[in-house]
Amino acid sequence: MTAWLVLPIGLPLLTAVLALLVPARQRTQRVLGVAGSAGQLIAAAGLLLAVRSEGILVLQVGDWQAPFGITLVGDHFSALILLAGSTAGFASMVFAAMTVDAERTARGYFGFTGVLLAGVAGAFLTGDLFNLFVWFEVMLIASFVLLALGPDRRQAEGATTYVTLNLLASATFLLGCGLAYAITGSLNFADIAQRLPDVEQRPLVLALSVLLLVAFATKAAAFPFASWLPASYHTPAPDVSALFAGLLTKVGVYAVARSVTLFAPDDQMVHTAVMALAGFTMVIGVLGALAQYEIRRLLSFHIASQVGYMLMGIGLMTPLALAGAAFYMAQHMVTKTSLFLVSGVIERSTGTGWLPNLGGLYRSQPALAATFAVAALALAGIPPLAGFVAKYTLTRAAFESEAWVLAGIALAVSLLTLLSMAKIWTEAFWKDSPPAFAWRDPDEREDDPTEDATPGVPRRRIGRAVLLPAAALALVSASMGFAAGPLMEVALLAGEGLADTTPYLEAVLAGSGTGDSTGVGEGMP
Repeated sequence: MTAWLVLPIGLPLLTAVLALLVPARQRTQRVLGVAGSAGQLIAAAGLLLAVRSEGILVLQVGDWQAPFGITLVGDHFSALILLAGSTAGFASMVFAAMTVDAERTARGYFGFTGVLLAGVAGAFLTGDLFNLFVWFEVMLIASFVLLALGPDRRQAEGATTYVTLNLLASATFLLGCGLAYAITGSLNFADIAQRLPDVEQRPLVLALSVLLLVAFATKAAAFPFASWLPASYHTPAPDVSALFAGLLTKVGVYAVARSVTLFAPDDQMVHTAVMALAGFTMVIGVLGALAQYEIRRLLSFHIASQVGYMLMGIGLMTPLALAGAAFYMAQHMVTKTSLFLVSGVIERSTGTGWLPNLGGLYRSQPALAATFAVAALALAGIPPLAGFVAKYTLTRAAFESEAWVLAGIALAVSLLTLLSMAKIWTEAFWKDSPPAFAWRDPDEREDDPTEDATPGVPRRRIGRAVLLPAAALALVSASMGFAAGPLMEVALLAGEGLADTTPYLEAVLAGSGTGDSTGVGEGMP
């Protein structure tokens, strides 16, 4: 059973290495990229089924028992999020296989995307603080390369902003690792969680929580550390934006959830700080989105806004709230990736993502319009789609905890999210096609900054298959709402496992004298 913990990391990493070894064989690279992501998706599904039947799975690499060795852990939370992320990653890779140009392919696009997928899986499955840092750096290196691939000056600017702030977050994270080892003598999640209550220097424990929260909140693009995301996610090619939108910030949110529930389960100050971050992140993100007229930049602000909902569940810290956060993360990975893929299809078919230059897509591309409508309504939380199930769960948990202000913010932001989605629908799909001359994105103007208009970008035909990945994810998102029962059952088990970490600790530290020594913990039934 523990092989399911290795395959989601090993398969995309293996195909990535093979793809990098054959830079001249572009068709082979595309096949390897899709095969690696498909293998990860199958392995993630197998892991979730194994966790459902066996409980928490633990692998002590090299048979070195925790806390001395490298530990991989799969529970309901990590398995659910990994499956959603693998689904989004597979769809993005299929889209890339149909759209990535020869130059980027030759420079290692499919190799680095495989490395990125492996890094995401490693971050979700690691049971060690320092190895989480390593996987974060693997993701950072791969994502920086993918951001920088291409001739656009904006890509270089976006990549610089992205890597600078993420390196600062990594440095903060590394300080947290050092402090954790200094006060507990361990870097294993479960071992640290057991030792922290006995640490006499409580200010140091609080300092550890603050360092980790700042580092992970920056990775998650939470307020006030979110500026790097809208400055960078819209600059690369749409295939890269879609991959990032579905995966990267959720790794940061996952790390917040793990660290808060394990290291500060009873610290009301930390919980209040997370809820404050959640409220500000929701508001600032959606207000930024409302001010945008470029589709991917607008959607990038929404990523930050939606991160606020996930942090809301973590801050409330009840089993229902944590279940809502887990469900929200899973559906957001699928829904947001679908929206970014839709924006990619729009840009390929029209030559622009600047809303004033768009129009008439409802009539000219009805399948594209339907795909966008399903994903946009899910993001806004319209029943009975997946976003509604997630937001209803979180709002109910907030009411039960008497967090009235946070619940009110969540409801208001949902309305503003719907308004911004309606803006895209009206501008890109519903209104008539613009004239030959239209207002242009200021970031794309030439040397004359006073230029107000430019000839419209001619449209070009694209194959219908390019829309399939986005449409498939929209269908998955709809299914997560219409048939939410089984998924919510897993989310509730994930929430219970985060709220009560005893089974997690027993499973990981089994070889140290607690629980079953076979490496498979009892976990949740």
